[in-house]
Amino acid sequence: MKKIILVTLIAFIAQISSAKIVKFSVDMTGQTISPNGVHVMGDFQEIAGLGQNFTPDGALMQQDAQNPNIYFLNVNIPAFQKYEYKFVNGDLGYEVEIVPDEAQVGYDFDDYRWIYVDSLANDTLKLPAIKFGKTSADGYVMMRLLVDMTLQTPSPDGVHLAGDFQGWSPSSTRLYSFGDNTYEIIMYGIAGTTYEYRYVNGNTNPNLETVPAACATNSNRSITLNTDTVLPKICFNLCSTCFPSDIKNVDTKSVVSIYPNPTNDHATIVFDKENSTHKIVVRDILGQIVFSKNLTTENSYTLNCQTMPQGVYMLEITNSLGGKTVQKLQVK
Repeated sequence: MKKIILVTLIAFIAQISSAKIVKFSVDMTGQTISPNGVHVMGDFQEIAGLGQNFTPDGALMQQDAQNPNIYFLNVNIPAFQKYEYKFVNGDLGYEVEIVPDEAQVGYDFDDYRWIYVDSLANDTLKLPAIKFGKTSADGYVMMRLLVDMTLQTPSPDGVHLAGDFQGWSPSSTRLYSFGDNTYEIIMYGIAGTTYEYRYVNGNTNPNLETVPAACATNSNRSITLNTDTVLPKICFNLCSTCFPSDIKNVDTKSVVSIYPNPTNDHATIVFDKENSTHKIVVRDILGQIVFSKNLTTENSYTLNCQTMPQGVYMLEITNSLGGKTVQKLQVK
């Protein structure tokens, strides 16, 4: 099996009542260690009994006996949660590390590292000893994968990743969503190594995505790691994003509603009455146009879905003012 380090837990057990031991580690090679010690701060501190959240002096780390450059701390924190953290060379706010952009949460100007604890297995989640202020552990490079589930209904069992680095298990590597139907994970691999993988909408093999031939290697997605990499967000089952690249502006007033949705018969599209001219384009999940119509004066339109195969479609509606909106339509 190819060697890779996952920043999520590698076992999922459907329980939520107890805590998990998580081992935070940092490599301080090349740093002058503060006489006040090395700390880790984050939103886990209060629940772990280590002072107030995000205080730099509450969670003192221990020096590893075998490698004095490594500092670690074991904490008991609830599973099935996302946690944010930073390392501190000292115990004051200005001694906090600057986390590289690739490893940050990255949303809403959040510059903390993050993990998602996804197991109650009776073991310890040992996070890699990332170098202070760097993206990855010594000898590894970082990879951040993002999948867009906009055209899918995400499974209540979660969105997972299966690959040759973890035995192609569809249930052991769960992704986390910060919102906007995007699920992601940070992993660490060996530079120069090619990894193959697929996303899973659920936690069983039948839920594996079908990777189009145009972007497939052995029917899988693949990446060769040469440096720290944040992959572009990709659409589940597709080679590209979930929306056509020419969709730039969204005018939510172009459409009041689409109903019923899902449908197996007809769907009625109701437009904003102030916009008298509209164009409807319906695309399938491959981005192919399956229907197109220009409307001049109608304030609504009934779309016949009886001949459309079951699946998810994207409705693009443009108006005479130049606005464009995209709505998802599911045909059962």
